[in-house]
Amino acid sequence: MNELLLTHQATIVEDWIDYNGHLRDAFYFLLFSHATDALMDRIGLDADGRAIHGHTLYTLEAHINYLGETRLGEQVQVFTQLIDHDSKRLHIVHHLYRPADGELLAASEQMLMNIASLAGRAAKFATGVEANISALLQTHRTLPRPGYCGRVIGIRR
Repeated sequence: MNELLLTHQATIVEDWIDYNGHLRDAFYFLLFSHATDALMDRIGLDADGRAIHGHTLYTLEAHINYLGETRLGEQVQVFTQLIDHDSKRLHIVHHLYRPADGELLAASEQMLMNIASLAGRAAKFATGVEANISALLQTHRTLPRPGYCGRVIGIRR
């Protein structure tokens, strides 16, 4: 986890707990959504960057693998790995951990698209944002590809 980017930390609150006493599935994605916001800040698409460039990120696709139970009051952390990018898209994996024991609780592979906000259409990343993304990819290039990356959903027969 050392080179992965810590993008979000939270404490599980009562409103997020389901009838089984575990974190409700939708709130895993909320945690990952906050992590995407932090990634945006890191690459230069924070509030100032969005205003300057007129760009934002949209999630095109997301897969979540639920791997462990999370309960009320537990601390969790999201670490993000940039897998790849092109001129308009980011391929990332968010990893949700419980720092108390280091257990991987969930993983979410996502494809994000850079959008020109006024046009509502895909756009190339601004030069400074592209440079930040490329630098982050250089940091993550040597990391192993996560096991929950590139999976296809289906019933194996």
